[in-house]
Amino acid sequence: MTSSAPSFTPLTWDDLTARPREKPNATIAYGSDNMQKVDVWLPAGAGPHPVVLMVHGGCWQTSIADRSIMDWVAADLRRDRIAVWNIDYRGVDRTGGGYPGTFMDAAKAADELARNASKYNLDLTRVVAVGHSAGGHLALWLAARHNLAASSSLHSPAPVKISHVVSLGGLPDLEATAASPDNGCGVDVVAKLVGTDRSDPYADTSVPRLLPLNTSQTLINGREDRIIPYRMATDYVARAMAAGDEADLITVPNTGHVELVTPDAAAWLEAKKTIRAALGRKAAP
Repeated sequence: MTSSAPSFTPLTWDDLTARPREKPNATIAYGSDNMQKVDVWLPAGAGPHPVVLMVHGGCWQTSIADRSIMDWVAADLRRDRIAVWNIDYRGVDRTGGGYPGTFMDAAKAADELARNASKYNLDLTRVVAVGHSAGGHLALWLAARHNLAASSSLHSPAPVKISHVVSLGGLPDLEATAASPDNGCGVDVVAKLVGTDRSDPYADTSVPRLLPLNTSQTLINGREDRIIPYRMATDYVARAMAAGDEADLITVPNTGHVELVTPDAAAWLEAKKTIRAALGRKAAP
């Protein structure tokens, strides 16, 4: 009689946060709220440093997560000679969050990258945006800002240019998320995020409505992720490719949601490989 394979046990947030935590090199403020901050992680050496624009998740809610949940992967990239611009923003549960505040915060924090590139000797010729969970949506949205209508409250004339997006267990399609009670964020949060006082609240907030991005995209998802339904990735990639974008999906077996931002997990190793390739970098020796 053959024995069955051991069942998969996903990592928990406690598994990650119990690890030693490194600190960023600097923190800058782009507004008066405590969430309107960016942590800057700089590798050793003079640079110019290749840079990742990093966006945390947490169901767009400050009470669930802030930028510190990305400290472990930010430190891992810093050791790999890649700078990290780890942004924060007001969630829908914070005064000023929701629409348009959450989106405007993410946009302003991203654009601070260009304004501070000289100060920190950051190379803006190829910027890779990396977002986890709800941050995957925001990372893709940041790459789509050039498609926003001039009439949108979220429009800006010269958004920072993003050359590649890596979405880690993301929720790019807000309309699909709002119609999917099985997603780990629930459906009520989407209305708070996009607003309900406009005739078409998804027009400038949901990524599929802004396709094509004309930016290459990689979605990395755990096959055993119980927070983000797998179809969120497959459906979005199909729509992005149909719109003419270069988009692909990397599916990692025996992987849940936390593994996507855990430094030694297979999913994060796939993410680092993608990031290096997008930056034109080889692995650190």
